Amino acid sequence: MSKRPLLGVIGGTGLYDMPHLKVTEERVIETPFGEPSSPYVIGEIQDTQVIFLSRHGRGHRFLPQEINYRANIYGFKQLGVEQILAISAVGSMKKTIRPGDFVVVDQFFDRTRTRPATFFGDGLVAHVSLADPVCPRLSELVAQAASHSGATVHRGGTYLCIEGPQFSTRAESSVYRTWGVDVIGMTNLSEARLAREAELCFSTLALATDYDCWHESEADVDVEAVMAVIADNANRAQDTVMRLCGLIATSPRTCACGSALAAAITSDHEVISNETATRLALLVGKYLDQ
Repeated sequence: MSKRPLLGVIGGTGLYDMPHLKVTEERVIETPFGEPSSPYVIGEIQDTQVIFLSRHGRGHRFLPQEINYRANIYGFKQLGVEQILAISAVGSMKKTIRPGDFVVVDQFFDRTRTRPATFFGDGLVAHVSLADPVCPRLSELVAQAASHSGATVHRGGTYLCIEGPQFSTRAESSVYRTWGVDVIGMTNLSEARLAREAELCFSTLALATDYDCWHESEADVDVEAVMAVIADNANRAQDTVMRLCGLIATSPRTCACGSALAAAITSDHEVISNETATRLALLVGKYLDQ
């Protein structure tokens, strides 16, 4: 690639069907963690290089717990991406967040059970900080871009990540509301965790599509209704990405995301096997060579 990519975008396949995007390449890559969900679509918006990935695969083939999150994030790292915007549909857990609204999430709560949550293991232990799981600089730029798209934007909020693929029971939804969470989804926490371990800036733009099943006067969530709201929001999500490209092109990466592993590796270097060190060299090589 002739230019260093500035932004990775995770979302649906329709996200990169946007005006002003010049697609230059589709790339299939292999990672130490297997194949990513789909080919990476590489393009340009004005002078910014963007790389898109469909998290559920083309045709929406993968359940939330079937997505190879590690391969997806590692693939972005291999391609030189340093900043990732994850766009996803969520249920609203508050009356003030209406279907069609955007939420720039700043916290997560985990209710998943079966998916791999780390790149590390096999003799290499690392503990990154997730106290603040999104990049504050990138999230502020996302909020600015979204606010000019015509959507109602909520800055900050807690994303409750459930296992899925089923939506919540009414009892679960009622309990989750008492926890004070703002939105509910099935994918973004896995991406946020791995992006932090890969020392990538990460931000979530959550698109509220429904009120889960807790709202007395609203219909219970169903796929048809969710897809209808997503279709209505497609242009605003695309506009947000285009505006964000302009903002990050002039915003230096001054956050601490790029050094998240600096004090996180606790294994003695001499006990880390060559196989593990080689497999994770893209993530930890600069620290193990010291």
